[in-house]
Amino acid sequence: MPLPAIQAEGLTKTYKNSDPPAVAGLDFIQPAGTTWALLGGNGAGKSTTIAMLLGLLVPSAGRVVVLGHDMARDRFSALARMNFSSPYVALPHRLTVAENLGVYAHLYNVPHAQDRIAELAERLQLTGFLDRPAGQLSAGQKTRVAIAKSLINRPELLLLDEPTASLDPDTGDWVRSLLEAYRAESGAAILLASHNMAEVERLADHVLMLKGGRIVDQGSPNDLISRYGRDDLEQVFLDIARGQGRAA
Repeated sequence: MPLPAIQAEGLTKTYKNSDPPAVAGLDFIQPAGTTWALLGGNGAGKSTTIAMLLGLLVPSAGRVVVLGHDMARDRFSALARMNFSSPYVALPHRLTVAENLGVYAHLYNVPHAQDRIAELAERLQLTGFLDRPAGQLSAGQKTRVAIAKSLINRPELLLLDEPTASLDPDTGDWVRSLLEAYRAESGAAILLASHNMAEVERLADHVLMLKGGRIVDQGSPNDLISRYGRDDLEQVFLDIARGQGRAA
């Protein structure tokens, strides 16, 4: 049986002693090969959680194990097998698309890097602007480059923070189809933070609902919709955000 993709035990982040925790004692185990979603309003702790899973933030308390590697002791072994994408993290604007992807291929020690870049460029429709500086790309093009960067090392765990934010519906649907295909062919696990409820309903097997840095409910999208007596996940999200609780 494969090891879980992520094990979080009492995961906590407090920035100042006088402040409430940004993340307060999260406990969850995400199985390998699944797509899970983190949902919650602004300040719920989604991005902080992802940063701790990546090892970018040191937890104030608790433990993170990624693909069998304890992030406190064996972070670099885990990082080689995972990757991350967010439209809010810009690639160096003066480097071309090919140069940016080449840098990350080098960092991940990707074998036959030029072949891998060419493969991703064809799959993500980047071939026509590989030689264009990243700063001259449209929002949709930048998103495709960010996804290519996140797939460069064929990750077994892919962390995504609002992967389709600011994209038009057609490009957003294209990105979601690509992510579904990658998971199906690779068996990778995906952890997704998103405010797009239709996206989560389509992609996620399981949802962690966060509020105030805590998990306040969880389940499959259909289970949550049924439990709250709602028509879709957006209505569930609003109930939880407004403290209205489950349907009787």
